[in-house]
Amino acid sequence: MKAFLIEDEPSALERLSKLLQELSPSVSIAGDTDSVEGALNWLNANASPDVIFTDIQLADGMCFEIFEKWKPTCPVIFITAYNEHALQAFQVNAIDYLLKPLKKVDLERALEKIGVKKEEPSIIQQIDYNKLAAAIIAEEKKFEKRYLIRYGEQIRTVSSDDIAYIYTTHKAVFLVTFGGKEYPFDKSLETLEKELAPAKFFRINRQFIVNIKSVGHMHVVSKSRVQLDLNPPFKGEEVIVSTEKSPLFKEWLGE
Repeated sequence: MKAFLIEDEPSALERLSKLLQELSPSVSIAGDTDSVEGALNWLNANASPDVIFTDIQLADGMCFEIFEKWKPTCPVIFITAYNEHALQAFQVNAIDYLLKPLKKVDLERALEKIGVKKEEPSIIQQIDYNKLAAAIIAEEKKFEKRYLIRYGEQIRTVSSDDIAYIYTTHKAVFLVTFGGKEYPFDKSLETLEKELAPAKFFRINRQFIVNIKSVGHMHVVSKSRVQLDLNPPFKGEEVIVSTEKSPLFKEWLGE
C-alpha cells in the first residue's frame, strides 16, 4: 500500500511515518509535503496513491483546496485537532479521521477501515468535501482572533496567526510576533488560553503560551522537563516546559 502524507508539522509527520511502518510494514511512503501547492504538484505528477493522510490546516491553506482541483480516487484520512460538532461532519463526509495527538490504536483502526473500503470506490466518490470544509471552517472561526494592541500613543491589530508566543513577567503580559515585535498586552494568560485555538497554542507553564510553529529545538533537561528554543528567540531566561505540563505538551506535539 502506497501512502501520501500531507502534514506541515515535522514532528507530526515523523510520528505518522513511524507508526505506519510499525503497524504495517507493507505500507510504503510514496511521498510527503507540507502544503496545498506541494500536494497538487505531487499528485498531478504521480500515479494516485492507495491512501492519503492529510492534516486540515497546512502551510499555505486548508487541505480542502487540494480536493477542489484534484479529485481523489483513493481513501483520504483526515488528521485533525478539532472536536465536538466538527467531528460530526467527518463521520458523515469522510472515510475516516484521526485526532491529534495521533494515537497508535486509532491509526490501526483507520488502516483496517481502508482495507474494507478500498473495494468500494463508489463510497469515495460520494464524499462531499465542500460540506466537510464548511464545517471545519466554521469550527476554526470560533478561534479566529484579531487583538487590539495599544502601546504609547499607537494602536495596531495583531492576528492570532501572527503570535509566536505570549509571556508574563512581573505581573505584566507581553505578546511576541513571528516578525520579532514585542508588545505589552492587557489580557491575562488564563483568558488567552481559552480564546486561542488549542491545536495551535499551548500553555507550557505559568509564564508562557506558545504557538506550535514557534517551537524550534527541544532539549531534555530532566526526565520530566523540556527546554525550548523559540522562534523568534526569547531574550529572557530559559524557556522550560513545567513538569506538570510535560506529558500533555508531548501529546500536543504528536509525540
